[in-house]
Amino acid sequence: MPRKLPPLNAIRAFEAAGRHGSFAHAALELNVTPAAVSHQVKGLEEFLGITLFDRLARGLVLTDAGRAALPALREGLDRVDEAFHQITHGQSGHVLTVRVSPSFAADWLVPRLGRFRDAVPGFDLRVRAPNNDINLDKDVVDLVVAYHPTAYAGYRVERLVMEEVFPVCAPGLAAAHPLHTPNDLRHHTLLHDETMYRVRNFPDWPMWLDFAGVHGLDAQRGPRLSYSNLVQQAAVDGAGVALGRSVLVADALADGRLIKPFDVSYPANFGYYVISLINSPNRDKIELFCDWLFAEMGTTRAARGADSPSPV
Repeated sequence: MPRKLPPLNAIRAFEAAGRHGSFAHAALELNVTPAAVSHQVKGLEEFLGITLFDRLARGLVLTDAGRAALPALREGLDRVDEAFHQITHGQSGHVLTVRVSPSFAADWLVPRLGRFRDAVPGFDLRVRAPNNDINLDKDVVDLVVAYHPTAYAGYRVERLVMEEVFPVCAPGLAAAHPLHTPNDLRHHTLLHDETMYRVRNFPDWPMWLDFAGVHGLDAQRGPRLSYSNLVQQAAVDGAGVALGRSVLVADALADGRLIKPFDVSYPANFGYYVISLINSPNRDKIELFCDWLFAEMGTTRAARGADSPSPV
């Protein structure tokens, strides 16, 4: 039976808009106008007979149907991309496929791809950043940078870096509404990263505030966003104070888009781990990438200072 599928451009427009939470940001990625993205998404909604986004004054919000469909469509687009890459480039050559989380890709790895290209010329790196759980039996990748120290038979697992969490905000926000001590957070909007709530025992606002000795503050108030990079962007835009993850906010702190108002960091007891097949036929390429990855992360750690939490 022939498949009755909507246009691929409509699917791409919906996936990008859902990932960014914005027609405008999706348009920049797809190199079209926001109106074109909106038109494509509207056409997809009419094709399916369901609403995928609620269009609110403050922006786009995925409906339940849209939220349910997004991960599967993202994975499908990744598979299509992978299939065409294999057709055009084949399985051999200087190609390495790396899987990372969307936030790690956007906030740390992608900004450094130019440096990787300079360090290892002629090396074709493919970065996949789906939001579904890791399945090494199905994922066609050479290496995974994961946020859990899970052991897999036949795979090498190496700790890349541990994280800390601490409040971050835009310089303008702190200038307009001073943040001298953690108690001043009661006068600010708290931005919540839903990623933290999906990982058991990962430090969230209630845990950090208790660690900092702040009591009597409603730690649950404020907007919640589904990805760490969206939380960071909201903080950069001055929407509130975010609980920053040390690796992901390193560049924004370095270039001044964000500041760390308090010298109080909470050790997350979580970190990024590199997982690779021990007997992979691409072992030489994996080692080259890992050498660069660990050296680059060492530079990030050195720039942010010691990993241990600062005293309150």
